[in-house]
Amino acid sequence: MRTYIIEDLYDADYETILKAFDELELKSQIEGMYYLPLPEDLLQPEQRDHLAECGPYFMALEAVRNPAGNQLRLELLVRGRKKIRCSCVCYATAPQRKHMIEYLDQFIEELEITV
Repeated sequence: MRTYIIEDLYDADYETILKAFDELELKSQIEGMYYLPLPEDLLQPEQRDHLAECGPYFMALEAVRNPAGNQLRLELLVRGRKKIRCSCVCYATAPQRKHMIEYLDQFIEELEITV
């Protein structure tokens, strides 16, 4: 799996980030998982065609609590909320990847957390 990882987060910073995700209602039904929505203007043609059937699209972020250093792991796989398996579920394109990594970095920066 291709992943963007932010590691060695202090407990207080980690909790601040998770609280902010919770406030934005990005939490999934799976403990420690969050769904970061992918803007529609970044969807690939097939994803646009499948939007009603498979979307909305997101990238999963796993929050990992670890005594050695907390982590955030952003999967660089675009998933659909309505379907697990479809040809539109695929690794992010360069623009999708760039946008989501920058989104996560900016999100953390706006919380005044240094990583």
